Amino acid sequence: MGEVYQAHDSNLRRDVAIKVLPEAFARDPERLARFRREAQLLASLNHTNIATIHGLEDSNGTSYLVMELVPGETLAQRVKREGAVPVEEALTIAKQIAEALEAAHEKGIIHRDLKPANVKLTPEGKVKVLDFGLAKAFTGDTSTEDMGNSPTLSMAATMQGVILGTAAYMSPEQARGKSVDKRTDIWAFGCVLYELLTAKQAFQAETTPEILAAVLREEADWQALPAATPLKIHDLLRRCLQKDKVLRLRDAGDARIEIQEALNAQAAETVSGAASQPGWTWREVAIVGITALVFLAIGGFAVWNLKLTPARPVTRTVINLPPGDQLVARDFPAIAISPDESQLAYVAIHAGTQQIFLRALDSLEAKPLAGTEGASTPFFSPDGEWLGFYATDGTLKKVSVTGGRR
Repeated sequence: MGEVYQAHDSNLRRDVAIKVLPEAFARDPERLARFRREAQLLASLNHTNIATIHGLEDSNGTSYLVMELVPGETLAQRVKREGAVPVEEALTIAKQIAEALEAAHEKGIIHRDLKPANVKLTPEGKVKVLDFGLAKAFTGDTSTEDMGNSPTLSMAATMQGVILGTAAYMSPEQARGKSVDKRTDIWAFGCVLYELLTAKQAFQAETTPEILAAVLREEADWQALPAATPLKIHDLLRRCLQKDKVLRLRDAGDARIEIQEALNAQAAETVSGAASQPGWTWREVAIVGITALVFLAIGGFAVWNLKLTPARPVTRTVINLPPGDQLVARDFPAIAISPDESQLAYVAIHAGTQQIFLRALDSLEAKPLAGTEGASTPFFSPDGEWLGFYATDGTLKKVSVTGGRR
């Protein structure tokens, strides 16, 4: 997309970034005029998390953008240097990216090439999204172009017939060369957040065609997410990385809210944990001591009683999932066995939908339970007639093992 230099504005006495545009612009007045119109729109973006365009200038036939100079390193450099970003910090960074997307989308501007290399983190911890909307500015309206030739935006982007973006962060519709909207940025946002948490790309392979194939057909490795990742963020990532954009998260503002709620929940847990550890009084010590004696007595009776109870046989079973299905193994239980040990329930992802499956323990055939879409942490009622679970909104619900939800 050009070469970038650090420069000093002697009039306003500030350091700036100079992005020299590819030579083809100087030879194509119509293309340069189209870029100028788009750059004027980008210059209207005024947000603390978006690097500002100060102007589009020309000197001796060389066109260049004058842009805000952002100190610090890109997220790509940060991940390469330190690996996965701690969960709370990653969410704080992602929230600022979502705020930048939200502000731009409200003005009808789509990034089209969001990736860790296009996001900088200043020494003060502020996020700056770079090159916002320049993908479209470099090519103009792509609706009449053949989008099937190139997987990246580079010097070749000065010619017609390109796919805008970078392969590993492209949405499926972008990789197919179809029209894009803000949901393309939502997909890329999910890829960036996944990479911050895992230090690896959500879709990776040895060659560009193989990466594009993975984007179109494969699922991200959800088990690579750290155990400390909140359940709400698991669900957010799945909604961002829906291959069908109709099912994808529609708005960056919704992502911002989800992340803020996850951060608030983490902060509340920290405060609760700190508040529960005050100094002990003599009364509390006495209560704990008495409780310990009671449990020792109960334990001794249980051990004596077990000597009189014959050992129960060990039961083993296997969960064979259909091809493409995935058992949801997070930091919450994914499997439950009924009190009478006759039924097995587990949470799995089938055709992109997470729900509870139920089968007899002596059978290998499982059936999905209606009304449990998005469920997690299943458990049986004492009589084995109901299955409890947590819904996607965090509420506790139950469903009958024979059907019917409450």
